[in-house]
Amino acid sequence: MALKLYAHPFSSYCQKVLIALYENDISFEYRTLGDEPAHAELASLWPIKKFPVLVDDERTVVEASIIIEHLGLYHPGPVKLVPDDPRAALDVRMMDRFFDNYVMTPMQKIVADRIRAESDRDSHGVVEARRMLDTAYAWLDYTMANREWAAGDGFSMADCAAAPSLFYADWAHPIDAEHTNVLSYRKRLLARPSFARAVDEARPYRSFFPLGAPDRD
Repeated sequence: MALKLYAHPFSSYCQKVLIALYENDISFEYRTLGDEPAHAELASLWPIKKFPVLVDDERTVVEASIIIEHLGLYHPGPVKLVPDDPRAALDVRMMDRFFDNYVMTPMQKIVADRIRAESDRDSHGVVEARRMLDTAYAWLDYTMANREWAAGDGFSMADCAAAPSLFYADWAHPIDAEHTNVLSYRKRLLARPSFARAVDEARPYRSFFPLGAPDRD
C-alpha cells in the first residue's frame, strides 16, 4: 500500500514533512487538504484534524517530527535525517524542538492574531511573540557561527523544521540584518532542492498569508 500524506502545500508543518519525503525521493499519494474528500478522510483518521497526517499501510502517524522519524525507520533513504549515534540524535531533536517551539510557534501567534477580528486580537501576546523571535534569532545566530546545518555538517530533521519556520518567520517578523549567520543559513535552506520544491508548490497560495507575502523569496 502506498504512503498517503494528508497535507496542504502552504502549511509550514506540512512542508517540514514534504522536505523529508523529497530528500529521500519517497513515493507517496498527496491527499491535498482543501478538497472535501481529503478533509473527510482526515477527520476519520485523526479527529483532532491537525495536519500533516501520514497513513502507512494500517498505521496512522501524526505530528511532523514523529512522521519524519517514522519515515527514517520504515522508509530509509540515503539522507539519514536522524543520526544513529544517540548523542548526535539528541542534538538533532533538540534543534528540531527549538525551531518548532521558539520560531514556528511565535510566528504562528503573529499570523493567527492578524486573522482574528480586530476586537479579539491579543496585542500583548503579539509583542511577546515578537520578543521571543528576536531572542531566538540572536541565539541561532551565535549557534550557527560555525555550522553549515542546524545540528552540524549533515542535513537533518532539524533542518526540515528550520526551513519553513525561518521562511515564514522572516515574513512575519523580519530577521535583523545583523544576524548574518541566520540569514545565510536561511539562504542555504532555500537553495536546498527539497525545500525549493516545497516553496514552489506553495506559491499559488501566497495570497493566503494575512500579513502579505513578500516578493523576495
